[in-house]
Amino acid sequence: MITKAYTTLLYAMAFIAGLTLVWLMISVIASVLMRNAGLQPFAWLFTSAEYGLLYMTMLGAPWLVREKGHVHIELVTSALPDRPRRVVSRLVAAACVIVCLILAWKGTDLFLTNIERGDYDTRAYYFPRWMLTIAFPLSFGLMAIEFSRFVFGSELMHTGEAGIHE
Repeated sequence: MITKAYTTLLYAMAFIAGLTLVWLMISVIASVLMRNAGLQPFAWLFTSAEYGLLYMTMLGAPWLVREKGHVHIELVTSALPDRPRRVVSRLVAAACVIVCLILAWKGTDLFLTNIERGDYDTRAYYFPRWMLTIAFPLSFGLMAIEFSRFVFGSELMHTGEAGIHE
């Protein structure tokens, strides 16, 4: 039950990231068309695109880790025999877990500081800053879990094959 809820959360975040990408396309096209028509684009249009870049990146990242869609280089692992490749792959994944946990911890600290201070982003409109920074602990925490699957699970992060595989 917990696994299903977790997977649903991960895919829902990826879906929202995908919708955000569509919004970014629409907002950029609208902004360009307005400028070409001699109009001043709405301030909220630009600001929503900026927020969208953050949310799209943060919400989609854990799913990308699960699907091995993140960027990693197989040059070294492709040259290694099977056993050392497994060790290197698990060590790299463990390093990723540590980095993600540190960033989740720092993100939580930032999020709590924003709530404590009542910080607002005041560009196009007043927007509670915690609504932006909540993405950091959530995303990096879930990425730590996903990278942990490559440390402790049967599947490795690295395939051992150099080049592009699509």
